[in-house]
Amino acid sequence: MERVRVLVVDDSALVRKLLSAMLAGDPAIEVVGTAADPLIAREKIKQLDPDVLTLDVEMPRMDGLTFLENLMRLRPMPVVMVSSLTQRGAEVTLRALELGAVDFFAKPSDDLAGTFAAGADEICAKVKAAARARPRARAVVRRLEVAPRLSADAVLPLSQGAGTRGGSPIIAIGASTGGTEAIRVVLEAMPPDAPPIVITQHIPAAFSGPFAQRMDHCSAMRVCEARDGQPIQQGHAYIAPGSQHLLVMWDGAKHVCRLHDGPAVNRHKPSVDVLFRSMAASAGAATVAALLTGMGDDGARGLAELKQVGARTLVQDEDSSVVWGMPGAAWKLGAAAEMLPLDQIAARLLRLARQPIDSAQRVAS
Repeated sequence: MERVRVLVVDDSALVRKLLSAMLAGDPAIEVVGTAADPLIAREKIKQLDPDVLTLDVEMPRMDGLTFLENLMRLRPMPVVMVSSLTQRGAEVTLRALELGAVDFFAKPSDDLAGTFAAGADEICAKVKAAARARPRARAVVRRLEVAPRLSADAVLPLSQGAGTRGGSPIIAIGASTGGTEAIRVVLEAMPPDAPPIVITQHIPAAFSGPFAQRMDHCSAMRVCEARDGQPIQQGHAYIAPGSQHLLVMWDGAKHVCRLHDGPAVNRHKPSVDVLFRSMAASAGAATVAALLTGMGDDGARGLAELKQVGARTLVQDEDSSVVWGMPGAAWKLGAAAEMLPLDQIAARLLRLARQPIDSAQRVAS
């Protein structure tokens, strides 16, 4: 099998050295070159024709965003951003994902060697997934130390015979790689009085707050990072914090957000499986759920559990997904009743949420 050919672009000689060594340690990856700034990178892209670019955000002569925008306009290719775990880093990285970057890897300001060593499995997996992605501008991994893979049982036991609490519909969305932009597309199409939406997107803790703020600015709904005990209301969307699982619970009178600091599930925290399982137990057939673009299979089993209790379920199709891992796994599992392109998902979610539950159950079955 041909190796993924990567060009590393970063103004730091240390980062170029560490990142190149880490990527080259994976037998499925070949580092074909490095560049200290975008102008050098532009020439090396022409010479080397890499499959994937890793790109720093802040560089001399031309910043990473300007370079990315030009690249996606003139020669679209998979790009993984390397960004800092700061407020500024989060904002710039989210903008890079808007411009067409496939994914990102967050680095702290200190202990670069330790961070890259600990994150080798993650960045190699992201680069290989990016090589299979379909980058669009907006207008198996060699394991080092891998955490045990836990199911949603580690956070919330599977409930039997879940039903509907009051019949008020709630929309639940899960996503990962490419999901920040997919979620934007869905939220931008929602009216201000849409049913409440709960969202789990795989994202670092430092990025979830800025991401929620960005979504709030582009949506007619009120969008926020979820808080523990927060009532779930019409016209509001709640995004899981990047370091905690988001669950939806019934408190005897209303649905509320609950945050759980348990272990990672499917190696993710927050986990889509955890959110979907909590919806199956607390809202049951009143749930309308969608699994969007993302690497891996988190959310597939949770979507199947939702379908079993009568919830309306759908996934994003392969052509419009950046990575068809999560939605593809759910579709192959039979967890989704429908598969749709991204630009049709918001309207379909609204139509399903407005159907009487008994009618919707007949459609799902």
